[in-house]
Amino acid sequence: MDLAFLHPLYEQTGPWASVYVDTSRHTEGTPHERHLTAEAMARELARQGADEATCRAVRDALEQLRHSSEPHGRALFARAGEVVLDPSLARPPLGDRAEWAPLPRVSPLLELTGEDPVCVVAYVDRKGAGFELRSALDREPAGTVAWRQWPVHRTSSADWSERHFQLRVENTWEHNAAEIADALSVCQEETRADLLILVGEDRERRSVRERLPQRLAGRVVEAPHGAGSRLLDADVEEARTRHVRERTEAALDRFMAARTPDDEGRAAAAEGVPALVEAAREHRIDTLVVRPDGPDTHREVWIGEDPDQLAVRRTDLKILGEQHSWAARADDALIRSAVATGAPALSLAPLEAARRDDVPSGGLGALLRWR
Repeated sequence: MDLAFLHPLYEQTGPWASVYVDTSRHTEGTPHERHLTAEAMARELARQGADEATCRAVRDALEQLRHSSEPHGRALFARAGEVVLDPSLARPPLGDRAEWAPLPRVSPLLELTGEDPVCVVAYVDRKGAGFELRSALDREPAGTVAWRQWPVHRTSSADWSERHFQLRVENTWEHNAAEIADALSVCQEETRADLLILVGEDRERRSVRERLPQRLAGRVVEAPHGAGSRLLDADVEEARTRHVRERTEAALDRFMAARTPDDEGRAAAAEGVPALVEAAREHRIDTLVVRPDGPDTHREVWIGEDPDQLAVRRTDLKILGEQHSWAARADDALIRSAVATGAPALSLAPLEAARRDDVPSGGLGALLRWR
């Protein structure tokens, strides 16, 4: 997950209000329920010590969602009476919650907005093709392809002229399949889509797939159900889920390999809070790896005003010359450091529990920029 969108949260000091709300339920009583949620979140923040202006800003922002049709949920991060960031979520949170803390509570975003593959769904038939761009939150048209207007239906006649007609039909279809493949390749480049999902009859899907450039081979999926099927949405979601899982598997394999020390006893990966704190101070985190259920994620560390001012013990910060310090969760403190140095973060949540059990140690690890 690219963390660059979190930069506004670290341009100002805390404390911060962090709120996650579920907007996936849509009934006649939803507006009133969301009004009650807005009041409850504001009360909870006040109970934890948040200032009145920030509580009011959160309540007002949540009130504006009373009639929202957002399919999953919203996160809000506020301080000093202002909502600084309010990203939409790619999946619903496990209940509404609000926290008041020195750092914004961002680690849940790794699961709730993290890996959200963008797909180009290509609806292919013998008369034309249309593209649709999909993510967890949106879908929109992404262009069409007008194909050569030769007849495209074969006949069963054995007459020579009919066979000649059929050959022309085959040539027309081959041309059209090449046209759609070229257009789909351009669409992928322009949208930077993670997946291309082909929808249509078996032969049409296969013909287009065979003409796509080799660089896209690993991104192409053929949907088993057609455009008119109510199961197509499930096909697309399954392809997106599988893509996330495979990418996470590959990243975990890289981390596992990097744990092995080289001939000089140095490893290209670190795990455990003390090692990660040291790597963060030295700006050596290349990719932060988080197992959300790990016990170290909520371990207390100490932070200063700057992202690289963090330590396992408060006295360590004083030794480093930092006069002001606050206790914070290890995962949120490490994410702040990762944002400052442009490092992405990886959540292992998409993996089966047996695959990610106890890796990384304590639930926090990192691939390093140098050994």
